[in-house]
Amino acid sequence: MSELRIALVAEGPTDFEIIQAALKAVLPNPFVMTQLQPEETQPQLGKGWGGVLKWCHQAHQRHSGLLIEDPTLVGFDLIIIHLDVDVAHEKYSKCGEKVETWAKENSWQNLPCAQSCPPVSDTADTLVQVIESWLGQAKLSNRTLLCLPAQSSGTWLAAAVLPLTHPLLVNNAECNRTLESQLRQLPQNQRIKKKPREYRNHAPTITKNWNQVKQVCTQAEKFEDLVLAAVSLQD
Repeated sequence: MSELRIALVAEGPTDFEIIQAALKAVLPNPFVMTQLQPEETQPQLGKGWGGVLKWCHQAHQRHSGLLIEDPTLVGFDLIIIHLDVDVAHEKYSKCGEKVETWAKENSWQNLPCAQSCPPVSDTADTLVQVIESWLGQAKLSNRTLLCLPAQSSGTWLAAAVLPLTHPLLVNNAECNRTLESQLRQLPQNQRIKKKPREYRNHAPTITKNWNQVKQVCTQAEKFEDLVLAAVSLQD
């Protein structure tokens, strides 16, 4: 099998490091992942979940049909769209009046859309519907995957680097919206700041301890299942 070409639409550069490390644990063969969002040559989209939203809206304006068949994405075998599950607590107004107008004009699914947690899957499933509404006529497929860490990709990092008995992990870690920020407040020998360099330094631990991540994070296991199903189509 030739090297997989993967496109990533994500909230930010730290998410790239987490997702790439996860893919190294899941995929049996080498791959090349290109970050489409955020992208330095298109700073107008911005970062964070608002940048993902705007990228999806552009895809809707540009293409009708399966997103993987968009002519501008023809060079990729897989597309991954990342959104942290804590986005379910946000409001469109946070992204400005223009986005609020788009939401009304395009009948986007409502935000906030958070459900009771646990289980986190209820909120994640609702967030899938939100993303699909952003994409409009640009449709997901089994080669366009959603990566929805709960409550953020930092939870996957915490699950990899901390012992399973750590207080941050023992009680519904996927429902803890402050877990990622709490990583910055741990004792100095465990502290991890949300910076690409620090996340990159810890990425090999995510790859090595991926099975432990799946023990804590149901959304990590779901992502793995989606990736393996998509890769089976390439064989």
